[in-house]
Amino acid sequence: MAVSDEIHARLEKAFQPTELHVEDESEAHRGHAGYQEGGESHFRVTITAPAFAPMTRIARHRAVHDAIGADLIGRIHALALVIKA
Repeated sequence: MAVSDEIHARLEKAFQPTELHVEDESEAHRGHAGYQEGGESHFRVTITAPAFAPMTRIARHRAVHDAIGADLIGRIHALALVIKA
């Protein structure tokens, strides 16, 4: 399974979002630190879910990282997050 699909599945399961987009932006980082041939190194996630409403910005980021899991976070170089309630 592609890393973007794994991220999507884990976030879908954890938050039941009303909006979820996982973009592999790796190609835009060719030649930069952390780039891997074939991509799957740099991602942008946009997620909207009611579960985020009572959380601070930091708590939202921590919740997303926890839901994705250390095993998967360890396989990517960069993760940009846009999180809305």
